[in-house]
Amino acid sequence: MSTPLSIPCPHCAALNRVPEDRLGQHPVCGRCKQPLFEGKPVALTAGNFDAVAGRGELPVVIDFWAPWCGPCLSFAPVFAEAAASLEPQLRLAKVDTEAQPALAQRFGIRSIPTLLVLRNGKEVARQAGALNGMQLRQFLANALR
Repeated sequence: MSTPLSIPCPHCAALNRVPEDRLGQHPVCGRCKQPLFEGKPVALTAGNFDAVAGRGELPVVIDFWAPWCGPCLSFAPVFAEAAASLEPQLRLAKVDTEAQPALAQRFGIRSIPTLLVLRNGKEVARQAGALNGMQLRQFLANALR
């Protein structure tokens, strides 16, 4: 039996204990019965940010973006594909800086898109600008060593 990890539910924010070797078996939340991973980025807001991205033992990769930003829109499919292939080893999430300016200010986001990697709620890496799939994987490999 592997070590259980604390995984926050992206739907109800309940903290779930999931054995590491069962992450790939589509675990569901013990409280709301929704999937803990859906293979797509989680939308973060001021209301759910700390509960989803600030807790838990999985690294969280956050794309700070805006709907009017051309590079953000071109990067969106790359980030969505990464969520489909990298979850459940990582949690991928998005923050719309237009709708959530307080979160952008809290993290000092000066340009978009900006990627932030959090581990145990603390920033461990940051990357500004749109990336292709290979660049994104390289950035994450370096950030999560």
